[in-house]
Amino acid sequence: MARFSRLQVWNKMEEVGLVPLFYHGDVEVAKKVVEAVSAGGGKVIEFTNRGDRAFEVFRELIVQLEKADPSVILGVGSVLDPGTAALYINLGANFIVGSVTNPEVARLCNRRKIPYFPGCQTASEVSEAEELGVEICKIFPGNLGGPSFVKAIKAPCPWTKIMPTGGVEAKYENIKAWFDAGVSCVGMGSDLIRKDLIDAQDWAGMTALTAQCLAWVRKARGQALYTGVEHVGLYPTSTASAAEISAWYEKTFGFKSKEGNSSYFLASKGPGRIEVMKSEPDRPCHVAVMVSDFEAAVEDLKAKGIELLEPNARPTIKAVYLKNPDPAGNTVHLLWLA
Repeated sequence: MARFSRLQVWNKMEEVGLVPLFYHGDVEVAKKVVEAVSAGGGKVIEFTNRGDRAFEVFRELIVQLEKADPSVILGVGSVLDPGTAALYINLGANFIVGSVTNPEVARLCNRRKIPYFPGCQTASEVSEAEELGVEICKIFPGNLGGPSFVKAIKAPCPWTKIMPTGGVEAKYENIKAWFDAGVSCVGMGSDLIRKDLIDAQDWAGMTALTAQCLAWVRKARGQALYTGVEHVGLYPTSTASAAEISAWYEKTFGFKSKEGNSSYFLASKGPGRIEVMKSEPDRPCHVAVMVSDFEAAVEDLKAKGIELLEPNARPTIKAVYLKNPDPAGNTVHLLWLA
């Protein structure tokens, strides 16, 4: 059973803008590939059904991900028939991708509420796929029509959402051309998950390339580097403990409190949170600034002469504190969340 709903998959694909895709017959290598791509920010990944007993590799891969990195949305590609689709859906695939459009696969995916991304190459095929309930159409192979084909499709049908695969290169000019044409996201295979990196077991290089491609996607979209305040941190005082402060916000505003080892996090249904620290009383506040690209933000601040402390980087969260506070004495740190 899929762990992510259709809406979650669609929204994450459009949010991230990049869907890496690959096949490898060795389970351990496949795990390393996904780990490297995820560390670079690639959170929607397509494992293609292209080898003998590929489903066995997929089965082990998705089970391992549920524990090791539950933030990754793993789906399967190169699915042509409903029998194959059903096999992978029962193994836990979160989405199904095909190089062609198969109405029976579309109906099966709709019945199980699994996103289906079929391959299309003409305006009629795109329209037929949308009639079958397809939210994002895969243009395959993308290099046949290129960005100009996307522009031509979207001109009379601006509501159409497109993901090209095949012909998407790990170059800023190419990525920008696709997004300028109006794609919702791009699928990238061998140009990102390169054979030479796999052969050399250069997982750090694959992580860096993934992060670079995502940075190019954000740049092509004109997205802000600093996207807002994720949370404000409050500290206890000599007269009010962290538990008392947290309880006050719960009672006054109905915020939900979640206690951690070092702090309480308070939030409602809207954006933004409050963190109430348990220790270091009578300190000024701290502010967590959300960033769309952690590495680019770090380099941007360094270029401005801002000194930073040692970063804390994990697959689903990256943070770094500025060495010096703001003019009012408040501590500031950058925060990136998967």
